[in-house]
Amino acid sequence: MNESIIAACDGASKGNPGPAAWAWVVADAQGSPQRWEAGPLGTATNNVAELTALAELLESTDPAVRVEVRMDSQYAMNAVTKWLPGWKRNGWKTSSGKPVANRELVTRIDALLTARTVTFRYVPAHQVDGDPLNALADQAASEAAVAQRPAGTAHGATALPVPAQTRATKGRTEAADGAGEAKGAKSASRTGRSNGTIKARFAGRCHCGRTYAAKEPIAKNPNGWGHPECRTAPA
Repeated sequence: MNESIIAACDGASKGNPGPAAWAWVVADAQGSPQRWEAGPLGTATNNVAELTALAELLESTDPAVRVEVRMDSQYAMNAVTKWLPGWKRNGWKTSSGKPVANRELVTRIDALLTARTVTFRYVPAHQVDGDPLNALADQAASEAAVAQRPAGTAHGATALPVPAQTRATKGRTEAADGAGEAKGAKSASRTGRSNGTIKARFAGRCHCGRTYAAKEPIAKNPNGWGHPECRTAPA
């Protein structure tokens, strides 16, 4: 079997848990994107979105074709490549004796991995000159989480998602993902309050779909934290 493809998948959750979605992008062996898809999940956690993205990708690709899967979720990757055998031996209990979270999704992926050649590659999210397929999947998942509508090639899309630009702050670039949004909001600096705004300690993503950088003013809105001008804007 000489045929192979490269793919990326990602999940997003605006609030973790919050409005969530999954997305994948499939490219040819040279890395040129061929098709993509994204789907809403309603309210879900980031981990559920990440695992669902992987399951949807595997279900949408030919089992006879080798695939390299690029992911920025270490949790999802470790769940199916490292922790899964131990969970099975332990009767679907973690090393601490607790039930395995998201078991249904993990077993779904386990079945999809059977008798096919899949290699996993971890790619850090939101890096300058980072993995372009991961950036496309991230943007598609983020937009679907906000819109809560399916999108992609199968739904008539003729163009690829346009990844949000990363922002450089004082010599270093930081960017947001679904989990980063929650982390940034919870850990936001409580200094410098002005008109209900605070300075974000970490980068994050507003419900409008655009990112905000660390130390940028943000404000609470019904959907979490985001740009001050989006406080009253609908999600």
